[in-house]
Amino acid sequence: MYEKTFPNKRFKHTLEFLKKHVSTSETILDLGVENPFSKIMKSEGFAVTNTTGEDLDKDQSVFSSQKTDVVTAFEIFEHLLNPYTILSEIKSDKIFISIPMRLWFSPAYRSKTDMWDRHYHEFEDWQLDWLLEKTGWKIIDREKWTNPVKKFGLRPLLRKFTNRYYIVYAEKIK
Repeated sequence: MYEKTFPNKRFKHTLEFLKKHVSTSETILDLGVENPFSKIMKSEGFAVTNTTGEDLDKDQSVFSSQKTDVVTAFEIFEHLLNPYTILSEIKSDKIFISIPMRLWFSPAYRSKTDMWDRHYHEFEDWQLDWLLEKTGWKIIDREKWTNPVKKFGLRPLLRKFTNRYYIVYAEKIK
């Protein structure tokens, strides 16, 4: 996944945001198979369980079988066809979601060799907010940040000041 680059800035922001709202005594279900960031969470003392690669668009049974305090979905929802169903099925009281934001100057990402590495959705912030609201979640905190690249050209220039990532912490409305 990260053969040539490692998203240090994104991981740093995500970890700081998580630490601001979650204690290491809380259990976390991280959507997606074990990955470099879930390993970072574990090394920071968080009790993290990952999903096992099941297609969450078709199978949400993990939300009934895994009882955790928190669900994290870092860079996952853009790959799903139906995030509405998944958000509706989550039983945990807290959720953290980060997404790459839709960029007006760049097409949606699509790997030609890996069917799991494609973006079906590239959200604007208001779209994710609305999705959370419609599925019974209240946003408690949110942040955005840029992702500049060390290249020359118009798009690299735009990436210096256009927010690329959006992260939210929401709680289930009871």
